[in-house]
Amino acid sequence: MLSKSPTEQYTYVMNCKQTTFSSEIPLVDLSKPDAKSLIVNACEEFGFFKVINHGVSMEAISKLESEAMNFFSLPLIEKEKAGPAYPFGYGNKSIGHSGDVGWLEYLLLTTNQEYNSPTLSSAFGQNTEKFRTVLDDYMCAVRKMACEILDFMAEGLNIQPNNVFSKLLMDKDSDSLFRMNHYPACPEQGEDDDENMIGFGEHTDPQIISLLRSNNTSGLQISLRDGSWISVPPDHSSFFINVGDSLQVMTNGRFRSVRHRVVANGLKSRLSMIYFVGPPLSEKIAPLPSLMKGKESLYKEFTWFEYKNSNYGSRLADNRLGHFERIAAS
Repeated sequence: MLSKSPTEQYTYVMNCKQTTFSSEIPLVDLSKPDAKSLIVNACEEFGFFKVINHGVSMEAISKLESEAMNFFSLPLIEKEKAGPAYPFGYGNKSIGHSGDVGWLEYLLLTTNQEYNSPTLSSAFGQNTEKFRTVLDDYMCAVRKMACEILDFMAEGLNIQPNNVFSKLLMDKDSDSLFRMNHYPACPEQGEDDDENMIGFGEHTDPQIISLLRSNNTSGLQISLRDGSWISVPPDHSSFFINVGDSLQVMTNGRFRSVRHRVVANGLKSRLSMIYFVGPPLSEKIAPLPSLMKGKESLYKEFTWFEYKNSNYGSRLADNRLGHFERIAAS
């Protein structure tokens, strides 16, 4: 259980009205012929969509969720053996290096299992091999889904070759990450029905796309183009896809990275598992020539390493792409 320290400054936000799935969040059935066009439309309008028939078995999902909850149920002194998260490992309340605080604890891993061994051994002890096997099964299935979605994006945009995005994920040097966030039930939630404590502050994801699933506990919210916030109804069996900053650049702003946040729940704990699709550190990120057709580039070219380095000390809510936007001459 997390507890509040007198010196920690938590953020509260006004409740946003719960919205129905059918009226707001785009739904994509990956098994249907119209998946490509629906994905493109969703990325242009929301930067966010929900997928069903995604090919990840409920068995793989349930096994990893069970292992994650076993870990987060351990005493804090045991969990802290897998930390601190610099950058990989166990973290508690602190997010990043610039003072952001949230009502959560997490385990951040790389998708390259070779580099996770020290963290996993500290976190899971004798159960390390079991967790590694369960994690491998889950990540392989999610990676396959990610490649399918990325190829659908390229096909929907009429880009050749259609693996222009997915090859970055499949590269042996792909800088992809896997994160498990646990948001304990917040004991103070409910004292004021008009406000929610922030579990994870508003931000965009820097990578290409993020593939997220959670248990049946509400909390995720996304920002619409007009700046308003809507709550995303939880769905244990589906995945939600976020457009990241890198994909926004590669599509020259046609796809927009979605600003999102998580608010604390007063009754139930929330567990989310996110696969972040990252390019190799040396990969040059710039608008794809086939999407330009005489248009001005909105962004300067940069490598993924340069992006990460320039934003190392940024706050969650910062516009990280601001460093790389081209400013029109006045």
